[in-house]
Amino acid sequence: MSRTDGLAISLADIEAAAGRIRGWAVETPLLESAALSDRLGLRVLIKPETLQRVGAFKFRGAFNRLVQLSDEEKRTGVVAFSSGNHAQGVALAAKLLGIPALIVMPADAPRVKAEATKGYGAEVRFYDRLTESRENIAAAIAAERGAVVVPAFDDPHIIAGQGTAGLELVRQARALGAELDAVITPCSGGGLLAGVATAVKALSPATALIGAEPAGYDDTLKSLQAGVRTPMTPTHRTLCDALETPCPGELTFPILKAHVADVAVVTDAEVAEAMRCAFSTLKLVVEPGGSAGLAALLAGKVRGFEGRTVGLVLSGGNVDPEQFAQVLRGEL
Repeated sequence: MSRTDGLAISLADIEAAAGRIRGWAVETPLLESAALSDRLGLRVLIKPETLQRVGAFKFRGAFNRLVQLSDEEKRTGVVAFSSGNHAQGVALAAKLLGIPALIVMPADAPRVKAEATKGYGAEVRFYDRLTESRENIAAAIAAERGAVVVPAFDDPHIIAGQGTAGLELVRQARALGAELDAVITPCSGGGLLAGVATAVKALSPATALIGAEPAGYDDTLKSLQAGVRTPMTPTHRTLCDALETPCPGELTFPILKAHVADVAVVTDAEVAEAMRCAFSTLKLVVEPGGSAGLAALLAGKVRGFEGRTVGLVLSGGNVDPEQFAQVLRGEL
């Protein structure tokens, strides 16, 4: 695939990103659980990005973006806005590369994510998500400092970096003698799904790409159904705090439109059940948003792959300890 198709990235961009992050990011393993596969009636190969640096796939894209900054841009620093995982990815990448970083975070972001972001050395500016615009705040700070704004998903270098997870997934599956009939990944603004879809479709054109997003935030599904980006006005919060973006990105949506077969919509109750399953069956701590794909499988919302092989991305594991305890106790 090349950019003559009008899409933001190609397989070559993802392969270049893989070279840049090698030795910095973790090549997360591909896991197989006989118990889970038996329960679902299909072979599931699990890509646990919970084991990635900062506990989420976001480090891949953040490092790929920051490592390509000019010396002057590295000196003036970067600004990002995020509810948590992108914040941590940018903060750690900046620390490793010696770049000043400021992160704009909602005041109600999970404490574990905010504390981790500060722990990586980034400056944090909190805002009220109901009354303030994180984009405007970040733009003002960037203008004042001459800093570079690092988007969470709508940037070709970010998308390519996230796509390295898909590159690894296909190659690891083939090393096990498996061809993937489908790949399921959580979806918010579309950076991960667009990157993974680009890699997977280039290497395995017959593989179906399926997104998973929370009820009330199913903007990707509605946009794909409409054929154009369709913003939503959410009426409630979701357990999946990492997936609360109200519209696919300008760069990610054309990729999703070209490559994604379907999007499953999951409820908070289904996500909580997936978190319990990941903990009890897979022995993995997975945050709500990171569990969306597993939730779709367990709830029977991904059909047509019985007896076949499905790749599953668990995108992050940064869950607030008290929230996780409530989930395990069945209170959420």
